[in-house]
Amino acid sequence: MSRNRSGFYSTIEYIGPRPKKPKKPSFFGGWVIIVIAMTAGIFFAKPWIGSLVAAQTGPTPKQCQLLIDELESSDLIGDQLAAEALRYANLGVSYDSTYYEIPYPNGDIPRSKGMAADLIVRCYRQIGFDLQELVHQDMSKDFRVYPQLWQAMSPDENIDHRRVPNLQRYFSLHGQVLKTSRDIKDYHVGDIVVWALPNAEIHIGIVVPSPEGKNSSPWVVHHPQYDKAKWENSLFDYQILGHFSYPVGAK
Repeated sequence: MSRNRSGFYSTIEYIGPRPKKPKKPSFFGGWVIIVIAMTAGIFFAKPWIGSLVAAQTGPTPKQCQLLIDELESSDLIGDQLAAEALRYANLGVSYDSTYYEIPYPNGDIPRSKGMAADLIVRCYRQIGFDLQELVHQDMSKDFRVYPQLWQAMSPDENIDHRRVPNLQRYFSLHGQVLKTSRDIKDYHVGDIVVWALPNAEIHIGIVVPSPEGKNSSPWVVHHPQYDKAKWENSLFDYQILGHFSYPVGAK
């Protein structure tokens, strides 16, 4: 305060910029920002939400058929193989690892039964490759380069192609060996993946698109033990032992 001539104090005057009146918020502008944010969120989250729902409830038959139609119209062997894998996943094939005596070549166990290797053999047959004959011929040339795990003394055309370690060795010898990373960018439609399961079993499956389409994150079709063949998001659920493309130049 300052003292005036009368001896009394007067209030000090405010020195500084003149206070501005606060602007009233724009109701319209606020809603525009909210709408833009929600639209962007839906646009970017839609593929992720779709995959999440499919992972929890399972892909629909319509999603599966749309992908099959897209893939089988392609000239790429990998796309054609993936289309057959998706079709196989809808057949309801039950697990059966029983030894069967079957014809040779093009022999098969009952179509309603099978396991992981049978899925691979059957899908490749649909696009013109008989792995029963191919594996048997290769094992007949040099039996010892294949895993010696079953006390077999010679090739057996009834079962050799139905054993995952034999398929893994065949693809490593005659296919293209690819990186075994955990980067989704390294995996493409039609690739073959071999896993080590927690029970020490060796498993195998085919890389396919997710329900969101061919350019989405990779899923797999495989036939788990004691279950039916599945199309699911489980590529990185287990340790990857092998990653192949067959035949060479299939992409």
